[in-house]
Amino acid sequence: MFECDRIDIKILSALQRDGRISNLKLAELVALSPTAVLSRVQKLTKEGFILGYEARLNPLKLNAGMLIFVEVLLDRTTPNVFDSFKAAAQVRPEIMECHMVAGGFDYLLKTRVTDMEAYRAFAGDVLWQMPGVRETRTYVVMEEVKSTQRLPILGASLKP
Repeated sequence: MFECDRIDIKILSALQRDGRISNLKLAELVALSPTAVLSRVQKLTKEGFILGYEARLNPLKLNAGMLIFVEVLLDRTTPNVFDSFKAAAQVRPEIMECHMVAGGFDYLLKTRVTDMEAYRAFAGDVLWQMPGVRETRTYVVMEEVKSTQRLPILGASLKP
């Protein structure tokens, strides 16, 4: 099993802050040659520590300013219902995240739409028509206090 060392952790931290950092700047930051840093980034990617790169877009500029969380309770908890629901959720652009959870409901969805009218249409035309949906609870976000994809890098798999 691949274990990160302190330089790998520095590389991962820097890339989380700025995924567009140049290889030269990254090399300077971690005090290695550009060739060595590129090799390490490739290894971190191959080993699954780096999943990919993407731009963070402003939802307000793209008419997706309303953030809504939805609890979904299914009518049956059987493998085929779970599979059908997951497949339906994965193809909907309004659904940003879909998490199967333990507790009083089955899935928690993070959705983005233009406004409440758009959400009503999404709920009626899409959400309530998804396979197995028995009940939903909607939570409209009034203020987005913190939103990040950055992970805490704890060094659990850190080499001495």
